[in-house]
Amino acid sequence: MAQSPAAVPDLIPPQLRARLKGIQLSARQAAGAQGFGLHQSQNRGAGLEFSQYRAYEPGDELRQVDWKLYARSDRFFVRESERDSPLELWILIDTSASMSQEDAARPGWSRLDAARTLAACLIEVAIRQGDRFGLAMIGGAGLRISPLGTGARHRDRCLLELHTLAAAGTWPDEARLRPVWEHVRARSVVVFLGDTFDEEVVRLAERLAAARREVLNLQILTTEERDFPFHGGHLFRDPESGEELIADGAAVRDGFIARFTAARSDLAKRLAASGIRHVEYVLDEPLDLPLRRLFTAGPVA
Repeated sequence: MAQSPAAVPDLIPPQLRARLKGIQLSARQAAGAQGFGLHQSQNRGAGLEFSQYRAYEPGDELRQVDWKLYARSDRFFVRESERDSPLELWILIDTSASMSQEDAARPGWSRLDAARTLAACLIEVAIRQGDRFGLAMIGGAGLRISPLGTGARHRDRCLLELHTLAAAGTWPDEARLRPVWEHVRARSVVVFLGDTFDEEVVRLAERLAAARREVLNLQILTTEERDFPFHGGHLFRDPESGEELIADGAAVRDGFIARFTAARSDLAKRLAASGIRHVEYVLDEPLDLPLRRLFTAGPVA
């Protein structure tokens, strides 16, 4: 039975929705697909903005011939224009168990909750720009894909998918991710949403970037990872492996922060070496902030 409009969850608070108006999805490398949107395509043809003349070739449409230029030169020339075309946006969401971690500063709010809302924000901006968008949700249950589409009905289907997401298990092996390559075409813009702790996640991002996908990584961190506010004896547990460690918070704080800072720096350098734009988001920050960092040139407060 089809879902009624009232059953579609609204994952974007009104205040956040208002702040999305200043955000525009953009691509450094990706060329838009056929169609009209806000992006300049590398495809040439009949479009909105003049680019150049070229000699007529068999198969060209007669309406593209510049007849005034023909009258002056007695030669056929075709006007080429840059097409304003929508980009293809893929949102890849990590749904492994570590994404279930909630934040001490905001009980009941997890990494996965933030990823859901960030994905909904990206979809909303894509709709405003006339872009096509799809979802790939990757975790213990394997790979779930909501194919490319556009418009309000496709948005509602994606929101329902996001609403039913649950974090569990570990990142699947490479063989189970093969459908990603069938759906995410060259020159697509790919936004990763997750904690980026798994080596397999980083390798997939690198492989997609090497295969002419424009990859952006949005790493979701908790305030506890940033500040390590633990004191006295504390039980630390890895949500994916189940491994546990009992330690004195104050005694290990400086060492943890130093190692974690170094690991974040190494990750940023590694992704930059592959041409991958990378930003961090901590769960106590405004949700539009990482999107502004990704899609705005220059520093963002």
